[in-house]
Amino acid sequence: MITLYGGPTPNARKVAIALEEMGLAWRLSPIDILDGDQLAPAFLKLNPNNKAPVIVEDEDGADPFVLWESGAILWYLADKTGRFAPVEPRARAICHQWLMFQMSGVGPMFGQNAHFSFYAKARHDYAIQRYANEVTRLLRVLNGRLAEGPYLAGDDYTVADMATYPYVLRQVEARAAEFPHLKRWCERVGARPAVKRGMEVGRDLLRKETIEGGLSGLSDEQRSILFGEIQHAAR
Repeated sequence: MITLYGGPTPNARKVAIALEEMGLAWRLSPIDILDGDQLAPAFLKLNPNNKAPVIVEDEDGADPFVLWESGAILWYLADKTGRFAPVEPRARAICHQWLMFQMSGVGPMFGQNAHFSFYAKARHDYAIQRYANEVTRLLRVLNGRLAEGPYLAGDDYTVADMATYPYVLRQVEARAAEFPHLKRWCERVGARPAVKRGMEVGRDLLRKETIEGGLSGLSDEQRSILFGEIQHAAR
């Protein structure tokens, strides 16, 4: 059994998608980042970097296996099941390339864009414009890639697609005319039953303070937990 520690976030959902696609037995252990669950001593024992998701795999007769960083989790699950990552070295490297593109580019830049546009207490026009421009640039890269083939790594659906879909869906829905190849890809990936199930993970845990929950506004304590003194305190 695999326990997924996380909530209704793109990073947790991409792992949930993979678990569903691969038919693995798993359960969700909710982590509410607005309440600071990620800073609790028990969670820090799993991930000293205080970020979700984390998986813990329990097998009979073996010590629990703990893994964090969502890209590493996806790659491990692909290797464990022999599914959704190519075997041939060059094809495998291309899949890994696009997974790392999501991890190093799409995830951080989309996150910074959301932070400065919606969550920062003070408005910084330079930062807002800088990250909005970077989001657009990354969407153009993805759209160009998907003009060449049906999926990010080529002809086959892989963990690279699972990693990217939860991050770009909202942007593509709002800007479909700008990115027609990305739109078709979103429709193709989003039609998969396992993707639909994975995207529902944590839906009942949505907080009203988040973008998906309606943006009611973060409190000063929540900002401190996520971005300020509480987040950065020595432990």
